[in-house]
Amino acid sequence: MIGAAEAAFYRENGYLVVENVYAPEEVQAMRAALACLIDRARGLTGHDSVYDLEPGHTPEAPRVRRIKKPFEADPVFRDMVEHPNLIAVLSEIVSPDLRLHGGKINIKAAQYGSPVEWHQDWAFYPHTNDDVLAVGVLLEDATEENGPLLVVPGSHTGPTWDHHVDGHFAGAMDPAACDIDFSKAVALTGKAGACTFHHVRAVHGSAQNTSGRDRPLLLYQVAAADAWDLRGLPTGWEENESRMIAGVSTLTPRVVDCPVRLPYPRAKREGSIYENQTALQNRYFAFDPKVSTAAE
Repeated sequence: MIGAAEAAFYRENGYLVVENVYAPEEVQAMRAALACLIDRARGLTGHDSVYDLEPGHTPEAPRVRRIKKPFEADPVFRDMVEHPNLIAVLSEIVSPDLRLHGGKINIKAAQYGSPVEWHQDWAFYPHTNDDVLAVGVLLEDATEENGPLLVVPGSHTGPTWDHHVDGHFAGAMDPAACDIDFSKAVALTGKAGACTFHHVRAVHGSAQNTSGRDRPLLLYQVAAADAWDLRGLPTGWEENESRMIAGVSTLTPRVVDCPVRLPYPRAKREGSIYENQTALQNRYFAFDPKVSTAAE
C-alpha cells in the first residue's frame, strides 16, 4: 500500500493519507452499520456508553456526535480494523505486532458537527513508547469545507503540552499558551475509502462542519504490541489480548524516553473529549449555534 518514501514522510511529519484502503462496497457496509447505530439513538435523552450527543439533540430528532467503541457496537467495524490493506500500512509505520487500543466514530454532521479543540492523543493515554497512532477511515469524502482533521506537521517531535484547566484534565491545549503556529496545520482530505494516519503525539483538531455534507470519521487507535499504557490495563487482560490485530503479543514493554503528562486529576466533566473540552476557557475553533439552528 505504501513505499519507503511514504513511511519516511510519516516519520518526519507525523501524518499520512493513503487512498483506496477500502473498496466502495466495504465503505458502503460501514455506512449502513453507522446509519443503523444513529437510528438507534432515537429516544435517548442523554449520553450513554455508546452515544455522545450533539447540543440540540432530542429524542425525536437524534443528533449523534460520536459512537463510542464502534468495534463493539457492530462486528463490521471489528472486521475492518484487520483489513489486509490497513495492516500493510500499519506494519510499515508502526510495527508488525499491533494491538487495537480503542476507537470511535466522530459524526461531524452537516451544518452542526461540533469542533474538536487542539490536542494530542498522547495526553489522554501515554504509553511506554510512542509507536502509537490513530487511523481515520473516511466514510465520506473529507474536504476543506466539511471540518476535516487538521494536523500540525512535525509537532509529534515536540513537547507534550499541558491539557489541564484549573488543575483538572480538560483534553485540550490552551492555544494562547502554546508556542505553535496553528496556521501551518494541514487538512487531511481525501475520498471515501481513504485512511488518514496521525501520530499519537501530533497536535491536531478540527473545525465545526458548516457545509451541507456530513464528514463521518471512523477512528481506530492502534499501538505496537510492546507499547504499554502507563495507566495500566483499562480493559483488563483478556480484553487486552483479544485486541491483537496482527503479529504476536508480548509481556516485555519497550520503554523509550518521551515527554509524558498524565491525564489526572480527571476532567470535571468526565466523558468523551467533547465533554472534557467544555472546561477550556480559551478556544481556537468557533461553534456557531446559528448554523445549527438554521439546519433545523
